[in-house]
Amino acid sequence: MKKAGIYTLANDAVYDQLVALLNSIERNISPEIPVCIIPYNQQLKRITEEIKSRPHVSLFNNWESIQRWDDFVNQVWNAHPRARESQLNRPGWFKGFVHRKFAAFDGDFARFIFYDADSLAMKPIDDVLTKLDNYDLVFDDWEHDKPEAATDINLKLAASATNLTEAQLRSRIHCNSFYASHQGLFGSEELNNLMDRLIDKREIEWISQKFWWSSSALFNYMTIDSKYSIFNYTLSPNGKDRTGNCANADPFVNIDNILYNQEDLKPIHRIHYMSYPASDFARLCCGEDVDIRYREEFLYYRFLKQLDQKPRRFKPPSMTAKTNRYFKKIMNKIKRSIA
Repeated sequence: MKKAGIYTLANDAVYDQLVALLNSIERNISPEIPVCIIPYNQQLKRITEEIKSRPHVSLFNNWESIQRWDDFVNQVWNAHPRARESQLNRPGWFKGFVHRKFAAFDGDFARFIFYDADSLAMKPIDDVLTKLDNYDLVFDDWEHDKPEAATDINLKLAASATNLTEAQLRSRIHCNSFYASHQGLFGSEELNNLMDRLIDKREIEWISQKFWWSSSALFNYMTIDSKYSIFNYTLSPNGKDRTGNCANADPFVNIDNILYNQEDLKPIHRIHYMSYPASDFARLCCGEDVDIRYREEFLYYRFLKQLDQKPRRFKPPSMTAKTNRYFKKIMNKIKRSIA
C-alpha cells in the first residue's frame, strides 16, 4: 500500500489531454508523486507507450475491481424507471465506462485524489490530503449551487425519506471530476447494501430522470448518507478556498502558466475543460484552429516536454472536414439508437 497518490481515467481517445494532465502534475504538484491511470477501455496502445518514460505513472490492473463496478452500475441503472424507455431517448453517455473511476477506492493508495483527464493540475495537493484527516470525501465544485431542475438528486423525494432537510441534502451535492478519499470506502459489503436500497427499496427513484446512467448522479446518491463526512472547498468558511474551476465558465488569470481566480487572484486546484470533446484537443494539437478557452495554457502543458512538436500556426478546418464530421456525428447517433 502506498500512502498517497493520484488517479485518473483515460484511454487513447484522450491521449493529448492525459499528457497535458501528467505534465501539469509533474510541474505543479510533484515529479515523484505516483499517478495511476484507470483504463476507460482496452484502447491503451499510445498510453502504454507514453508511460514507459514516466517511472511514477502506472496502469491500474485490477480488472476484478473494474468488473465489480461494471456489474454494480449495470444492475443499478437497469432498475431505473428510464430503463423501459425507447432506445432513442437514451442519453449520449448511456452504458459508457466513466463509472470506472470509482475503482480508485480499490487501488493501492491509502489516500488519493482523482482528476478527470480533461483537467490540468494547478497547485499542490498537501491541503487536500490533510483534509482527509477529518473527512471521508473532499470535493471542489459548485454542483450544490445549481437550480433544482439541474440537480442530480430529487431533493424533495430524498428529504421525505431521510432525516435530512433539502438544504442539508443540497450541501452534499457534488461533481465527480475531482474528488479525494480513502482506500476501501466502498467495499463489496457497502456496494451490496447500496444495491439493496437502490433496487429493492426503489431508492433509484431519488435520482432525477434526466441523469439516468450518469456517474455523477450515482456518486451523489452513494454519498448522500450523512454517515460520510464531506468537505467541499466551495462551501468553505475560508473565502480563499472558494474559486472557480471550469474552463468554459470561470475567469482566470495566467501567472507563469498557473491559473488563478480572477477575483483576488486566489489559486485554483485545477482547471476542468468540461463540455469540450476530446476530438477538439486532438485537432488543436495537430494545428487546427479550435475555439477552446484557455487553449494556450493547455498547449503549454501538452507540449511541455515536446516543444519542437507544438503547433506554431493554426488553420481553420476545411469544408470537407466539417462535412465529414457532421455526417460522422449523425451516424454515431444512429448507431447509438440501434445499439
